[in-house]
Amino acid sequence: MLWLKAFHVIFMVTWFAGLFYLPRLFVYHTQVRDPEGHTRFCIMERKLYAISTIGMVLTWTFGIATLLAADPAYAKAVYAQQGWLHAKVALVLLLSGYHGWLKSCLRAFAEQRNTRSERFYRLINEVPAVALVAAVILVIVKPF
Repeated sequence: MLWLKAFHVIFMVTWFAGLFYLPRLFVYHTQVRDPEGHTRFCIMERKLYAISTIGMVLTWTFGIATLLAADPAYAKAVYAQQGWLHAKVALVLLLSGYHGWLKSCLRAFAEQRNTRSERFYRLINEVPAVALVAAVILVIVKPF
């Protein structure tokens, strides 16, 4: 079970690296005016998104595997009553949706139809930071 948790955390870090950096690339991409720069940013964004998606999928995989590896009697008795776990799963679902939304932003940039400002991307760049703080508090403090 500890190996599953370890891999869950490793791939969560991978996923969050992408969630932190992709919006920052969008900030810089809004400032690009030359075709070569546009192409360079599109390549970086696409590759980062792919790595981040692998991180997300494996975060989910090892998180679910960790839950399933628990003794069934324990899991039934404990997990059903763990409000912190329900909140964490809800948060991860929201982050997965955010991840998907970043893909739509990536496509808009690739097709040169982005209409959002540098300021907008600076603001949304804070979403994963807030989510990370909330997730860590939920898992470590277990406030519910």
